[in-house]
Amino acid sequence: MSQPAPRSGGIGRIVGASLIGTTVEWYDFFLYGSAAALVFNKLFFPTADPLTGTLIAFTTYAIGFLARPLGGIVFGHFGDRIGRKKLLVVSLLMMGGATFAMGLLPTHATIGVGAPILLTLLRLVQGFALGGEWGGAVLIVSEHGGAERRGFWASWPQSGAPGGNLLATGVLALLAAVQSDAAFLSWGWRVPFLLSGVLVIIGLWIRVSVSESPVFLEAKARAGETPHVPGVEVFRKSWRQVLVAIGTRFGENVSYYILTSFLLVYVTTHLELSKSTALNAVLIGSAIHFVTIPLWGALSDRVGRRPVTLIGSVGMAVWAFAFFALVDGKSFPVITLAVTIGLLFHGAMYGPQAAFISEMFDTRVRYTGASMGSQLSSIIAGALAPIIAVELLKDHDSGTPIALYMCLAAVVTTVTVAIARETRGRDLADVHADADARPRTVAAARPETA
Repeated sequence: MSQPAPRSGGIGRIVGASLIGTTVEWYDFFLYGSAAALVFNKLFFPTADPLTGTLIAFTTYAIGFLARPLGGIVFGHFGDRIGRKKLLVVSLLMMGGATFAMGLLPTHATIGVGAPILLTLLRLVQGFALGGEWGGAVLIVSEHGGAERRGFWASWPQSGAPGGNLLATGVLALLAAVQSDAAFLSWGWRVPFLLSGVLVIIGLWIRVSVSESPVFLEAKARAGETPHVPGVEVFRKSWRQVLVAIGTRFGENVSYYILTSFLLVYVTTHLELSKSTALNAVLIGSAIHFVTIPLWGALSDRVGRRPVTLIGSVGMAVWAFAFFALVDGKSFPVITLAVTIGLLFHGAMYGPQAAFISEMFDTRVRYTGASMGSQLSSIIAGALAPIIAVELLKDHDSGTPIALYMCLAAVVTTVTVAIARETRGRDLADVHADADARPRTVAAARPETA
Protein backbone atom coordinates (compact mmCIF):
# COMPACT_ATOMS: atom_id res chain seq x y z
CA MET A 1 0.00 0.00 0.00
CA SER A 2 1.52 3.30 -1.01
CA GLN A 3 1.12 6.50 0.91
CA PRO A 4 -0.96 9.33 -0.50
CA ALA A 5 0.84 12.27 -1.94
CA PRO A 6 1.12 15.39 0.17
CA ARG A 7 -0.98 18.46 -0.47
CA SER A 8 -0.72 22.15 0.28
CA GLY A 9 2.53 22.86 -1.50
CA GLY A 10 4.42 19.62 -0.79
CA ILE A 11 6.49 18.17 1.99
CA GLY A 12 8.69 21.27 2.28
CA ARG A 13 5.77 23.41 3.41
CA ILE A 14 4.63 20.77 5.90
CA VAL A 15 8.13 20.52 7.34
CA GLY A 16 8.46 24.30 7.56
CA ALA A 17 5.18 24.67 9.44
CA SER A 18 6.08 21.89 11.88
CA LEU A 19 9.58 23.24 12.45
CA ILE A 20 8.41 26.78 13.20
CA GLY A 21 5.65 25.55 15.49
CA THR A 22 7.90 23.20 17.46
CA THR A 23 10.61 25.88 17.70
CA VAL A 24 8.14 28.28 19.30
CA GLU A 25 6.86 25.63 21.71
CA TRP A 26 10.36 24.52 22.73
CA TYR A 27 11.40 28.15 23.11
CA ASP A 28 8.65 28.55 25.67
CA PHE A 29 9.50 25.31 27.47
CA PHE A 30 13.28 25.80 27.56
CA LEU A 31 12.97 29.43 28.57
CA TYR A 32 11.64 28.22 31.89
CA GLY A 33 14.62 25.90 32.38
CA SER A 34 17.14 28.66 31.72
CA ALA A 35 15.23 31.08 33.95
CA ALA A 36 15.04 28.44 36.70
CA ALA A 37 18.83 28.31 36.73
CA LEU A 38 19.41 32.06 36.54
CA VAL A 39 16.36 33.97 37.84
CA PHE A 40 13.56 31.97 39.44
CA ASN A 41 15.78 30.66 42.23
CA LYS A 42 16.22 34.26 43.37
CA LEU A 43 12.86 35.87 42.59
CA PHE A 44 10.38 33.06 43.25
CA PHE A 45 12.25 30.64 45.56
CA PRO A 46 14.65 32.80 47.63
CA THR A 47 16.77 30.86 50.17
CA ALA A 48 20.06 31.43 51.97
CA ASP A 49 21.75 28.62 50.00
CA PRO A 50 21.92 29.29 46.23
CA LEU A 51 21.98 25.58 45.32
CA THR A 52 18.91 24.92 47.50
CA GLY A 53 16.98 27.69 45.74
CA THR A 54 18.07 26.30 42.39
CA LEU A 55 17.01 22.81 43.44
CA ILE A 56 13.52 24.06 44.33
CA ALA A 57 13.31 25.97 41.04
CA PHE A 58 14.29 22.84 39.10
CA THR A 59 11.64 20.88 41.03
CA THR A 60 8.94 23.14 39.61
CA TYR A 61 10.73 22.79 36.27
CA ALA A 62 10.22 19.02 36.61
CA ILE A 63 6.52 19.49 37.33
CA GLY A 64 6.12 20.54 33.71
CA PHE A 65 7.39 17.11 32.72
CA LEU A 66 4.83 15.41 34.96
CA ALA A 67 2.04 17.02 32.94
CA ARG A 68 3.51 15.92 29.63
CA PRO A 69 2.25 12.28 29.63
CA LEU A 70 -1.25 13.50 30.50
CA GLY A 71 -1.02 15.97 27.62
CA GLY A 72 0.24 13.18 25.39
CA ILE A 73 -2.69 10.93 26.28
CA VAL A 74 -5.34 13.65 25.88
CA PHE A 75 -3.91 15.13 22.69
CA GLY A 76 -3.13 11.67 21.36
CA HIS A 77 -6.72 10.50 21.98
CA PHE A 78 -8.24 13.36 20.03
CA GLY A 79 -5.41 13.44 17.50
CA ASP A 80 -6.10 9.82 16.60
CA ARG A 81 -9.83 10.49 16.40
CA ILE A 82 -10.25 13.93 14.82
CA GLY A 83 -6.85 14.67 13.29
CA ARG A 84 -3.30 15.89 13.92
CA LYS A 85 -3.62 19.48 12.68
CA LYS A 86 -6.38 20.71 15.02
CA LEU A 87 -4.55 19.50 18.09
CA LEU A 88 -1.30 21.14 17.00
CA VAL A 89 -3.07 24.50 16.87
CA VAL A 90 -4.48 24.01 20.37
CA SER A 91 -1.09 23.02 21.82
CA LEU A 92 0.57 26.12 20.38
CA LEU A 93 -2.06 28.44 21.86
CA MET A 94 -1.86 26.81 25.30
CA MET A 95 1.93 26.92 25.44
CA GLY A 96 2.21 30.50 24.22
CA GLY A 97 -0.51 31.76 26.55
CA ALA A 98 1.12 30.19 29.61
CA THR A 99 4.57 31.54 28.77
CA PHE A 100 3.27 35.06 28.11
CA ALA A 101 1.46 34.98 31.47
CA MET A 102 4.72 34.04 33.23
CA GLY A 103 6.20 37.31 32.02
CA LEU A 104 3.45 39.18 33.87
CA LEU A 105 3.71 37.35 37.21
CA PRO A 106 4.47 39.23 40.43
CA THR A 107 7.48 37.85 42.33
CA HIS A 108 7.82 36.39 45.83
CA ALA A 109 8.79 39.80 47.19
CA THR A 110 5.43 41.21 46.01
CA ILE A 111 2.83 38.55 46.86
CA GLY A 112 4.78 35.95 48.82
CA VAL A 113 3.94 32.27 48.40
CA GLY A 114 1.31 33.05 45.76
CA ALA A 115 4.07 33.80 43.25
CA PRO A 116 5.64 30.31 43.13
CA ILE A 117 2.17 28.72 43.18
CA LEU A 118 1.06 30.68 40.11
CA LEU A 119 4.38 29.96 38.40
CA THR A 120 3.97 26.24 39.05
CA LEU A 121 0.40 26.19 37.69
CA LEU A 122 1.53 27.86 34.48
CA ARG A 123 4.38 25.37 34.24
CA LEU A 124 1.80 22.57 34.37
CA VAL A 125 -0.02 24.13 31.41
CA GLN A 126 3.28 24.31 29.51
CA GLY A 127 3.98 20.64 30.15
CA PHE A 128 0.47 19.58 29.17
CA ALA A 129 0.73 21.47 25.87
CA LEU A 130 4.19 20.16 25.02
CA GLY A 131 3.05 16.62 25.77
CA GLY A 132 0.67 16.88 22.84
CA GLU A 133 2.97 18.88 20.57
CA TRP A 134 5.77 16.40 19.92
CA GLY A 135 3.66 13.50 18.68
CA GLY A 136 1.51 15.63 16.40
CA ALA A 137 4.40 17.59 14.89
CA VAL A 138 6.52 14.59 13.96
CA LEU A 139 3.54 12.55 12.78
CA ILE A 140 2.12 15.15 10.42
CA VAL A 141 5.53 15.24 8.72
CA SER A 142 6.12 11.47 8.82
CA GLU A 143 2.68 10.77 7.39
CA HIS A 144 3.09 13.28 4.57
CA GLY A 145 6.58 12.19 3.56
CA GLY A 146 7.57 9.01 1.73
CA ALA A 147 9.47 6.11 3.27
CA GLU A 148 12.79 6.65 1.50
CA ARG A 149 13.51 10.05 3.10
CA ARG A 150 11.26 9.90 6.16
CA GLY A 151 14.18 10.02 8.58
CA PHE A 152 15.40 13.27 7.03
CA TRP A 153 12.05 15.04 6.80
CA ALA A 154 10.81 13.90 10.22
CA SER A 155 14.03 15.04 11.88
CA TRP A 156 13.32 18.69 11.05
CA PRO A 157 10.64 19.06 13.75
CA GLN A 158 13.27 17.57 16.08
CA SER A 159 15.45 20.55 15.22
CA GLY A 160 12.76 22.66 16.85
CA ALA A 161 14.21 21.64 20.24
CA PRO A 162 17.68 23.15 19.71
CA GLY A 163 16.02 25.92 17.67
CA GLY A 164 13.84 26.85 20.63
CA ASN A 165 16.76 26.51 23.03
CA LEU A 166 18.83 28.67 20.68
CA LEU A 167 16.19 31.39 20.75
CA ALA A 168 15.66 31.20 24.52
CA THR A 169 19.36 31.14 25.34
CA GLY A 170 20.14 33.80 22.74
CA VAL A 171 17.60 36.27 24.10
CA LEU A 172 18.78 35.66 27.68
CA ALA A 173 22.43 35.98 26.63
CA LEU A 174 21.72 39.26 24.83
CA LEU A 175 19.92 40.69 27.84
CA ALA A 176 22.68 39.52 30.18
CA ALA A 177 25.25 41.24 27.97
CA VAL A 178 23.52 44.63 27.76
CA GLN A 179 22.00 44.81 31.24
CA SER A 180 23.38 44.91 34.72
CA ASP A 181 22.55 41.99 37.00
CA ALA A 182 20.20 44.25 38.95
CA ALA A 183 18.27 45.35 35.86
CA PHE A 184 18.06 41.79 34.56
CA LEU A 185 16.60 40.58 37.87
CA SER A 186 14.30 43.60 38.12
CA TRP A 187 12.60 43.46 34.72
CA GLY A 188 14.89 42.18 31.97
CA TRP A 189 14.03 38.52 32.55
CA ARG A 190 10.39 39.25 31.65
CA VAL A 191 11.19 40.29 28.07
CA PRO A 192 11.78 36.77 26.67
CA PHE A 193 8.51 35.54 28.18
CA LEU A 194 6.47 38.41 26.75
CA LEU A 195 8.16 37.90 23.38
CA SER A 196 6.45 34.51 23.25
CA GLY A 197 3.18 36.23 22.37
CA VAL A 198 4.64 37.52 19.09
CA LEU A 199 6.22 34.16 18.26
CA VAL A 200 2.95 32.30 18.83
CA ILE A 201 1.07 34.58 16.42
CA ILE A 202 3.68 33.87 13.73
CA GLY A 203 3.66 30.13 14.41
CA LEU A 204 -0.13 29.97 14.44
CA TRP A 205 -0.42 31.81 11.11
CA ILE A 206 1.88 29.29 9.47
CA ARG A 207 0.52 26.17 11.17
CA VAL A 208 -3.14 26.70 10.22
CA SER A 209 -2.16 26.82 6.54
CA VAL A 210 -1.03 23.19 6.25
CA SER A 211 -3.20 20.22 5.32
CA GLU A 212 -4.23 17.32 7.51
CA SER A 213 -2.18 14.11 7.35
CA PRO A 214 -3.25 12.13 4.23
CA VAL A 215 -2.40 8.85 5.96
CA PHE A 216 -4.74 9.74 8.84
CA LEU A 217 -7.52 10.78 6.43
CA GLU A 218 -7.18 7.53 4.51
CA ALA A 219 -7.34 5.46 7.70
CA LYS A 220 -10.32 7.42 9.03
CA ALA A 221 -12.21 6.85 5.77
CA ARG A 222 -12.18 3.12 6.44
CA ALA A 223 -15.10 2.00 8.60
CA GLY A 224 -14.03 0.92 12.06
CA GLU A 225 -10.38 1.96 11.73
CA THR A 226 -10.41 4.49 14.58
CA PRO A 227 -10.70 2.99 18.09
CA HIS A 228 -13.01 4.74 20.56
CA VAL A 229 -10.23 4.89 23.18
CA PRO A 230 -6.82 4.78 21.48
CA GLY A 231 -5.01 4.69 24.84
CA VAL A 232 -6.64 1.38 25.78
CA GLU A 233 -5.72 -0.01 22.38
CA VAL A 234 -2.09 1.02 22.89
CA PHE A 235 -1.86 -0.68 26.29
CA ARG A 236 -3.53 -3.84 24.97
CA LYS A 237 -1.60 -4.33 21.76
CA SER A 238 1.39 -1.98 21.62
CA TRP A 239 2.83 -1.88 25.14
CA ARG A 240 6.13 -3.35 23.94
CA GLN A 241 6.56 -0.50 21.48
CA VAL A 242 5.83 2.00 24.27
CA LEU A 243 8.62 0.46 26.36
CA VAL A 244 11.01 0.59 23.42
CA ALA A 245 10.14 4.27 22.88
CA ILE A 246 10.78 5.01 26.57
CA GLY A 247 14.16 3.29 26.50
CA THR A 248 15.13 4.92 23.21
CA ARG A 249 14.52 8.38 24.65
CA PHE A 250 16.00 7.74 28.10
CA GLY A 251 19.67 8.52 27.47
CA GLU A 252 18.83 11.28 25.02
CA ASN A 253 16.57 13.03 27.54
CA VAL A 254 18.98 12.82 30.48
CA SER A 255 21.99 14.00 28.49
CA TYR A 256 20.22 16.93 26.85
CA TYR A 257 19.00 18.58 30.05
CA ILE A 258 22.37 18.15 31.74
CA LEU A 259 24.25 19.53 28.72
CA THR A 260 21.99 22.59 28.56
CA SER A 261 19.93 23.47 31.66
CA PHE A 262 22.16 21.98 34.37
CA LEU A 263 25.30 23.35 32.73
CA LEU A 264 24.10 26.86 33.60
CA VAL A 265 24.05 25.90 37.28
CA TYR A 266 27.37 24.06 37.17
CA VAL A 267 29.24 26.90 35.48
CA THR A 268 27.79 29.76 37.51
CA THR A 269 27.55 28.10 40.95
CA HIS A 270 30.26 25.43 41.06
CA LEU A 271 32.88 27.01 38.80
CA GLU A 272 31.86 30.58 39.73
CA LEU A 273 32.03 31.84 36.15
CA SER A 274 29.68 34.39 34.60
CA LYS A 275 26.28 33.34 33.31
CA SER A 276 27.29 34.68 29.89
CA THR A 277 29.99 32.00 29.68
CA ALA A 278 27.44 29.21 30.04
CA LEU A 279 24.77 30.89 27.93
CA ASN A 280 27.11 31.58 25.03
CA ALA A 281 28.53 28.05 25.12
CA VAL A 282 25.03 26.59 24.92
CA LEU A 283 24.15 29.14 22.24
CA ILE A 284 26.99 28.05 19.95
CA GLY A 285 26.42 24.37 20.64
CA SER A 286 22.69 24.68 19.94
CA ALA A 287 23.34 26.37 16.58
CA ILE A 288 25.49 23.45 15.43
CA HIS A 289 23.01 21.01 16.96
CA PHE A 290 20.17 22.58 14.98
CA VAL A 291 21.98 22.11 11.66
CA THR A 292 23.26 18.58 12.26
CA ILE A 293 20.08 16.88 13.51
CA PRO A 294 18.62 16.55 9.97
CA LEU A 295 21.96 15.15 8.81
CA TRP A 296 21.67 12.36 11.36
CA GLY A 297 18.08 11.81 10.22
CA ALA A 298 19.24 11.56 6.61
CA LEU A 299 21.95 9.07 7.58
CA SER A 300 19.28 6.90 9.24
CA ASP A 301 17.51 6.72 5.87
CA ARG A 302 20.64 5.10 4.42
CA VAL A 303 21.87 2.81 7.21
CA GLY A 304 18.84 2.47 9.51
CA ARG A 305 17.45 4.10 12.66
CA ARG A 306 19.21 1.74 15.06
CA PRO A 307 22.85 2.16 13.92
CA VAL A 308 22.66 5.97 14.01
CA THR A 309 21.01 5.98 17.43
CA LEU A 310 23.70 3.63 18.74
CA ILE A 311 26.42 6.00 17.52
CA GLY A 312 24.86 8.64 19.73
CA SER A 313 24.20 6.53 22.82
CA VAL A 314 27.60 4.81 22.88
CA GLY A 315 29.35 8.09 22.12
CA MET A 316 27.48 9.86 24.92
CA ALA A 317 28.32 7.11 27.42
CA VAL A 318 32.02 7.79 26.79
CA TRP A 319 31.86 11.55 26.28
CA ALA A 320 30.07 12.19 29.59
CA PHE A 321 33.35 11.86 31.48
CA ALA A 322 35.34 13.96 29.01
CA PHE A 323 32.60 16.61 29.14
CA PHE A 324 33.02 17.46 32.83
CA ALA A 325 36.80 17.16 32.67
CA LEU A 326 36.86 19.78 29.91
CA VAL A 327 34.29 22.08 31.53
CA ASP A 328 36.28 22.04 34.79
CA GLY A 329 39.13 23.73 32.92
CA LYS A 330 37.08 26.98 33.04
CA SER A 331 38.07 27.96 29.51
CA PHE A 332 35.22 29.33 27.40
CA PRO A 333 36.42 27.79 24.09
CA VAL A 334 36.92 24.41 25.77
CA ILE A 335 33.52 24.57 27.51
CA THR A 336 31.94 25.40 24.15
CA LEU A 337 33.74 22.45 22.53
CA ALA A 338 32.57 20.12 25.31
CA VAL A 339 28.94 21.22 24.91
CA THR A 340 29.04 21.05 21.11
CA ILE A 341 30.46 17.52 20.91
CA GLY A 342 27.99 16.38 23.55
CA LEU A 343 25.12 17.83 21.53
CA LEU A 344 26.43 16.14 18.37
CA PHE A 345 26.16 12.76 20.09
CA HIS A 346 22.75 13.78 21.39
CA GLY A 347 21.69 14.66 17.83
CA ALA A 348 22.60 11.17 16.65
CA MET A 349 20.06 9.81 19.15
CA TYR A 350 17.51 12.54 18.56
CA GLY A 351 17.60 12.90 14.76
CA PRO A 352 16.30 9.42 13.79
CA GLN A 353 13.96 9.30 16.77
CA ALA A 354 10.92 10.90 15.16
CA ALA A 355 10.81 8.41 12.29
CA PHE A 356 11.87 5.50 14.51
CA ILE A 357 9.07 5.98 17.05
CA SER A 358 6.47 6.91 14.41
CA GLU A 359 7.19 3.69 12.55
CA MET A 360 6.57 1.59 15.66
CA PHE A 361 2.82 2.23 15.75
CA ASP A 362 -0.17 1.77 13.42
CA THR A 363 -2.03 4.84 12.13
CA ARG A 364 -5.12 4.24 14.25
CA VAL A 365 -3.14 4.69 17.50
CA ARG A 366 0.06 6.35 16.27
CA TYR A 367 -0.47 9.77 17.89
CA THR A 368 -1.36 8.19 21.25
CA GLY A 369 1.36 5.55 21.18
CA ALA A 370 4.17 7.85 20.09
CA SER A 371 3.13 10.51 22.61
CA MET A 372 2.82 8.08 25.50
CA GLY A 373 6.20 6.48 24.86
CA SER A 374 8.05 9.74 24.43
CA GLN A 375 6.37 11.62 27.28
CA LEU A 376 6.54 8.85 29.87
CA SER A 377 10.27 8.83 29.27
CA SER A 378 10.35 12.57 29.91
CA ILE A 379 9.20 12.01 33.51
CA ILE A 380 11.80 9.44 34.53
CA ALA A 381 14.57 10.96 32.42
CA GLY A 382 14.32 14.65 31.48
CA ALA A 383 12.33 15.79 34.51
CA LEU A 384 14.66 14.24 37.05
CA ALA A 385 17.97 14.88 35.29
CA PRO A 386 18.62 18.46 36.53
CA ILE A 387 17.34 17.59 40.03
CA ILE A 388 19.53 14.50 40.33
CA ALA A 389 22.49 16.42 38.91
CA VAL A 390 22.09 19.26 41.44
CA GLU A 391 21.78 16.76 44.32
CA LEU A 392 24.91 14.93 43.16
CA LEU A 393 26.76 18.23 42.95
CA LYS A 394 25.63 19.20 46.46
CA ASP A 395 26.69 15.84 47.91
CA HIS A 396 29.99 15.33 46.07
CA ASP A 397 31.05 18.79 44.88
CA SER A 398 32.27 17.18 41.66
CA GLY A 399 31.08 16.49 38.11
CA THR A 400 32.27 12.87 38.10
CA PRO A 401 29.13 11.35 39.69
CA ILE A 402 27.01 13.33 37.22
CA ALA A 403 29.09 11.96 34.36
CA LEU A 404 28.46 8.44 35.65
CA TYR A 405 24.72 9.18 35.77
CA MET A 406 24.80 10.36 32.14
CA CYS A 407 26.77 7.26 31.15
CA LEU A 408 24.29 4.86 32.78
CA ALA A 409 21.37 6.64 31.10
CA ALA A 410 23.10 6.26 27.73
CA VAL A 411 23.63 2.56 28.44
CA VAL A 412 19.86 2.14 28.95
CA THR A 413 19.26 3.56 25.46
CA THR A 414 22.07 1.46 23.99
CA VAL A 415 20.63 -1.80 25.34
CA THR A 416 17.07 -0.86 24.30
CA VAL A 417 18.00 0.02 20.74
CA ALA A 418 20.35 -2.96 20.40
CA ILE A 419 17.47 -5.40 21.01
CA ALA A 420 14.79 -3.40 19.15
CA ARG A 421 13.75 -4.19 15.57
CA GLU A 422 14.72 -1.92 12.71
CA THR A 423 11.76 0.08 11.34
CA ARG A 424 13.34 1.89 8.37
CA GLY A 425 11.20 1.59 5.23
CA ARG A 426 7.89 0.81 6.86
CA ASP A 427 4.83 1.92 4.90
CA LEU A 428 2.89 4.05 7.41
CA ALA A 429 -0.30 3.70 5.36
CA ASP A 430 -0.28 -0.05 6.05
CA VAL A 431 -2.42 0.19 9.17
CA HIS A 432 -2.41 -3.57 9.68
CA ALA A 433 1.34 -3.88 9.99
CA ASP A 434 2.53 -5.31 13.29
CA ALA A 435 5.44 -3.29 14.64
CA ASP A 436 6.75 -6.40 16.45
CA ALA A 437 7.02 -8.19 13.14
CA ARG A 438 9.37 -7.35 10.30
CA PRO A 439 8.12 -3.97 9.00
CA ARG A 440 6.61 -3.83 5.57
CA THR A 441 8.79 -1.76 3.26
CA VAL A 442 7.99 0.39 0.29
CA ALA A 443 9.83 -0.68 -2.82
CA ALA A 444 9.72 2.74 -4.43
CA ALA A 445 8.63 5.76 -2.47
CA ARG A 446 6.67 8.43 -4.28
CA PRO A 447 8.52 11.60 -5.22
CA GLU A 448 8.35 14.42 -2.70
CA THR A 449 7.90 18.01 -3.76
CA ALA A 450 9.59 20.60 -1.63
